[in-house]
Amino acid sequence: MNIEDYLTDRITNECAKLIRRHHAYHNQTHADYERNKRRIVGAPPKQIQVPEYWKVDRKFNPFYVRSKAKAIAKAIARKIDAGTYTPNDPYRRLIPKAGGGQRELTIYQIPDAAVSRYFYSRLLEKNRHRFSSFSYAYRNDRNVHFAIQDITVDLSQDARTFIAEFDFSDFFGSIDHKYLFAQFKANGFLISDEEERVICAFLSKREKGIPQGTSISLFLANLVCWKLDKALEKAGLKFARYADDTVIWSPDYASICRSFVIMDNFSREAGVPINARKSDGISLLAREGLPTEITSKQEFGFLGYSIGVSRVSIRDKAEKRIKKQVSYLLYKNLIQPIKTKPLRGLVIPANNRDKSLLTAMLQIRRYLYGGLLHRDIVQYIKGRRRTLHFKGVMSFYPLLNDEAQLRRLDGWLLSVIHRSIQLRARLLLSHNFDRRSSFPFSVKREKIVQQYRRRRIGGKPLLEVPSFTLIYKALQRGLKESGIERVMHPASVKYDY
Repeated sequence: MNIEDYLTDRITNECAKLIRRHHAYHNQTHADYERNKRRIVGAPPKQIQVPEYWKVDRKFNPFYVRSKAKAIAKAIARKIDAGTYTPNDPYRRLIPKAGGGQRELTIYQIPDAAVSRYFYSRLLEKNRHRFSSFSYAYRNDRNVHFAIQDITVDLSQDARTFIAEFDFSDFFGSIDHKYLFAQFKANGFLISDEEERVICAFLSKREKGIPQGTSISLFLANLVCWKLDKALEKAGLKFARYADDTVIWSPDYASICRSFVIMDNFSREAGVPINARKSDGISLLAREGLPTEITSKQEFGFLGYSIGVSRVSIRDKAEKRIKKQVSYLLYKNLIQPIKTKPLRGLVIPANNRDKSLLTAMLQIRRYLYGGLLHRDIVQYIKGRRRTLHFKGVMSFYPLLNDEAQLRRLDGWLLSVIHRSIQLRARLLLSHNFDRRSSFPFSVKREKIVQQYRRRRIGGKPLLEVPSFTLIYKALQRGLKESGIERVMHPASVKYDY
């Protein structure tokens, strides 16, 4: 297959992905609108929007590009062969960072994104073996969960381990081009003249840094860090690096101190400053109760997880995000429609039924573990079912082992459901609908799980309360039976940790 055919295929696939995403958004918006019409008076009108950059140039629009894919691929292939290819100006947008400040996101036109993806795949395929086995980002043979597993297995061998945590400021935007270009001919990387020209074309309008939002930058990010990874390996240090997030550990204090010198040298060479505010530096990770002589901690955060000597948990900020989403689903369905006066809600519970509660439980269950029923999960855990498709938010955390945290989350979920139901009862009463003695308002907190599960709707237990602990047990079985990649959420590699 020649380059023109490859590009036609890549462009078509990229368009298909974006069109599926737009159709999913359209269908979800329509479903929300229809649901709102049934539940509240004066439902806001349906508004289908398209990304603002579609209006900048037609080559951002997947419907247009799909119709011209072959002609566009042919034109680009000719330019690449002639050495004159240059990507069109991307759409630039500043997005807020979780820790404050802003990050520039660059969105390339679809044909240029396809070119970037094509050359990234070419470069990775022939250079993948050159990267360190402790580098986990932007590869098809490593992922975030491999990093977590390697870290936790290694740390569990010792009761006390020195760790060093480093984070860089604006890693992608600060890389020195002179340092980057020097890596093209060093360290055994295989980069053809054609590939180098395309890389330079994507960097041509920048004095420093590599653009976020394009595939070829993912290869370049790992290329830049090759010397750093090898320096840490030669020093006998264990580490895990996911893009610019790096954690290093060693049982020897002198060795872990050398890691700071290595990181500082790399920072100066590559032009990427260390973020002192987000980097915790060196500390001692110890089992709970053990004496420590320097700054110590029982756990540290890495890629959405909180990792201790023998415990792996959901990181605090990720746990808060999960709680916030569950709380929002309860508020949107149970509280918001009946909060105002005069009453806007059209769905009033009666005859021991509450359609809004049913909607809320279905949405929470879909969010947490992909809409699976309690029966399906139990049968899988007991071995009566051979496969289970994990796709809820909990499949982003297949390597958890902190059962105490999961039990607390189960308790929190019951509590927030009960509080929401009781508030709903009070709001209904303020509108002269007294439902306090009927289901679900009469159910005590400690009886919610049993009574909701017994309630049948269309012969199915659709009101059953999802359980963090239950899906954890299913994930554990899935790990042992099928491995990490078959259990983890497919979007794990794109997750904003």
